[in-house]
Amino acid sequence: MSGIPCERMLLVTGRLAEPIVRKYGKGCDVFVTPVSVAAFLTPEMIVRYLKQARVNSEDYDLILIPGLVRGSAGLIEDELGIPAFKGPRNAMDIPQTLKALSEGFRLSKELPADDLFSFDALKRVDDIRNKTRNRRYIEKALKRPWNVLIGNLPAGRDFPARVLGEVVDAPRLGVEKTVEKAFYYLHEGADIIDIGMVAGETNLDFIEEIPEIRERLGEEGFHVPVSFDSLNTAEIEAALNYADLFLSVDEGNLEEPVTEKPVVLIPTNQRKGFFPVKPADRVEFLERLKERALDLGYKTVIPDLILEHVPHLARSVTAFQLYRERNPDDVLLAGVGNVVELYDADSPGMNALLAGIAKELSINLLLTTETSAKARGSVRELRRAIDMNLFDMPKDLGFDLLILKEKRASDWRFEPAGAIVEAEEKPVELEPVYFRIWVENGRIWVNAHRGTEAVLTVVGDEPNAIIDTILERFEISPRHAFYLGRELERAKTALKLGRSYVQEVELFKGFYWGKK
Repeated sequence: MSGIPCERMLLVTGRLAEPIVRKYGKGCDVFVTPVSVAAFLTPEMIVRYLKQARVNSEDYDLILIPGLVRGSAGLIEDELGIPAFKGPRNAMDIPQTLKALSEGFRLSKELPADDLFSFDALKRVDDIRNKTRNRRYIEKALKRPWNVLIGNLPAGRDFPARVLGEVVDAPRLGVEKTVEKAFYYLHEGADIIDIGMVAGETNLDFIEEIPEIRERLGEEGFHVPVSFDSLNTAEIEAALNYADLFLSVDEGNLEEPVTEKPVVLIPTNQRKGFFPVKPADRVEFLERLKERALDLGYKTVIPDLILEHVPHLARSVTAFQLYRERNPDDVLLAGVGNVVELYDADSPGMNALLAGIAKELSINLLLTTETSAKARGSVRELRRAIDMNLFDMPKDLGFDLLILKEKRASDWRFEPAGAIVEAEEKPVELEPVYFRIWVENGRIWVNAHRGTEAVLTVVGDEPNAIIDTILERFEISPRHAFYLGRELERAKTALKLGRSYVQEVELFKGFYWGKK
């Protein structure tokens, strides 16, 4: 498909989208069907309209139909003898599609072009990750000083950053809830499960349950390393045979849990309440601590300069940078969850920025958690951000961390009709049946009530299916149906974003004032 000049391409659209398609498909011929909305077109209709216009294989080398058209573009090619493919859903993505075509990108007859861009980018991510899973690659990489083996997982400069998902206060959760949380983290993209102990307590009995936790994970195919997160010497010593990585060792307990397994070393003395604040002091203290640890018999030491939350984030990043400049071969860990949890801002952008800093400073292990509602999804976001940073520039990849904001503003507007009326709300009469909507277990639930009694519950994943089911069973006014459709779409949006949903309550608080 590469090398086809734009004037040999035909872009098919509907009447309403014609101005936008001509704008973004400049240079290509545009065929406007008599259908108002392009999404209502079918391949059969397109064939009929093109035949009526006497379009044939001598006129064009390629036909692009709207990505929202249902059905295969193969029918068009079969009928007209012109290669036909699906373009993007949005006309604004036509330039990207044309550029991809000029570079030899293969479009699909069934899938919209924008889906293919995402699939292609994620395939490239898989290719990079699969390379680092190759046995010979791993054996060669582990001979270099900047890589280590944690359990069965290689980590370091020659591998993607690894995500540790911390199960906070695991002893209080118990085995069942800890396993449940671990499964959740692993499905979200964690590479290591971190067992977080309870500060100020000693829970030796729970430590004896770690083999069962590992066995339960292995039964589901997750043979992943387990790290142990505690400063309690008695707990660390009890866990030495059960975990693959230990967080954390500092000056206060350095001489007690000596092990050949990897340990994370932090620049503190918790027993004395000592923590060097200035970046240079912190780096020098940790370097001395590392030398002492190696002299004592520790085999693998992973420094953590401690990533502080605002207002001390800059100084801690400076400490990481200074340490990395002085120690280019060390494998480093940073706890990014501490920053996200203590900032009332949406987590996707924060995780993306922290992952970018980690990439720049070659911080190889990133610890996070999802203790609060605002941090929910952090493991998945961090994993996505790491994948984005596998490329030189985390932009225009085909996948992103844009959730509430968009990559580019939509240019979707039309000329108003000659007659314009101001909308006016009319009084509504209450109907004998009313509905209560909620979300649970990833689905939308609706109770139909007559009086105080729920007479039927409808559950589903798609608003259209739910409203169709309701309309089959209850006689309601168009206004009531419109209300239900609006609320069901709001519930679906809440599910997609991982937010709570309360009927008739707005999902988002606005903080932009005035009009543009």
